Amino acid sequence: MDNCHRARHSADCAALLSGIDHFAGIRHFCPMLIYKIFRRPEWDAFKAAGRTLGAPVDLADGFIHFSTAQQVVETAAKHFTGQSDLVLVAFSSDALGAALKWEVSRGGALFPHLYRPLELAEVVWDKSLPLGAAGHIFPEDLL
Repeated sequence: MDNCHRARHSADCAALLSGIDHFAGIRHFCPMLIYKIFRRPEWDAFKAAGRTLGAPVDLADGFIHFSTAQQVVETAAKHFTGQSDLVLVAFSSDALGAALKWEVSRGGALFPHLYRPLELAEVVWDKSLPLGAAGHIFPEDLL
């Protein structure tokens, strides 16, 4: 297994992300999982339709917002504070193709943004994201 695949689900992938070409469409060389947080009704609608254009914020911004493993906890705290019945959904950045752009966003960090509908067949896994006393409880293997 090469370093990229070994690091795919861990914080070690951050070291490999230095392979970003800032002058060629900002693409990561290391395929990695990226995450979308859905409210349960949004997730149910996505499953029923087989595709989605995203949440209202995605529709307003013209792209579907994703977060990396290093960003998703802050995303939940900033945009989903106090909300229960959420679903954390993982996607392979590589499988989303050229419509996935890495763009500067919160705090100057690069965030993945998808400029096309998202297909249910692209889901790698989904897990409930329960709300605990101190915030959302993420899967242990993600953090």
